Amino acid sequence: MLPRTLPARPSLADAALLAHTEQGREWPLLVWVPGPGVRMVSSAVLGGGIGAREWVVNAQVPPGYDRLDPVAHLRELASGAGLSGPGVGLMTAASVADRRHAVDGGAHAVVTAGIGVRGWAAAPGVGGVAVPRPGTINIVVSLPVPLTDAALVNAVATATEAKTQALVELGADASGTPTDAVCVAAPFPGGEGAEPFAGPTEPFAEPFAEPFAGPRSLWGARLARAVHRATREACAGLLAAERTGSVA
Repeated sequence: MLPRTLPARPSLADAALLAHTEQGREWPLLVWVPGPGVRMVSSAVLGGGIGAREWVVNAQVPPGYDRLDPVAHLRELASGAGLSGPGVGLMTAASVADRRHAVDGGAHAVVTAGIGVRGWAAAPGVGGVAVPRPGTINIVVSLPVPLTDAALVNAVATATEAKTQALVELGADASGTPTDAVCVAAPFPGGEGAEPFAGPTEPFAEPFAEPFAGPRSLWGARLARAVHRATREACAGLLAAERTGSVA
């Protein structure tokens, strides 16, 4: 039986697997608690945007999840895990117990994946307004250096590119799923835990924050490699099972 509460675990590599109950059954809940002094950018339904965040939960829910209050539900799950303050909440019908973790030069990525419903972003004749559904490829990234607002947004784009590269290399014929979500965490500029910057700080004012996170920047490249590897590892087995007909 999985536990239901946990202490703070600053490293994304130590994200804990807890449990919650939905429809009379126990489901896994992946929880990371880096603590204060961290800001995140996310597309998540709970805690999305840019701001101070103290935790991330990635909740596995039943297939066909049909609750119309995902924000309230995620807040309930976070509270049940002993979490308080601002945080980020993700959902997926994919197995969060089968998460994949990768690290490259201090950039960490954890990916949970389900790719049964996937396609290309620029598909013709689709789109509309709908209640957010549980995502299927959820990416959480942790960097040890502060980023400017622009670099945080850039990091989301870089993570998305790396995810798509992994899918294409695996032959998935898709750029992702319709409800993928991304979360990137980094220290506040000048805050505790920020690593010193080895290069010139001009013309950027102190306290220094990395101004770039594109795939050819130092930290963007590390982020991209970590996300790419974790996504490949998370999706490879799923695609192999599809091809052999061993999944429904």
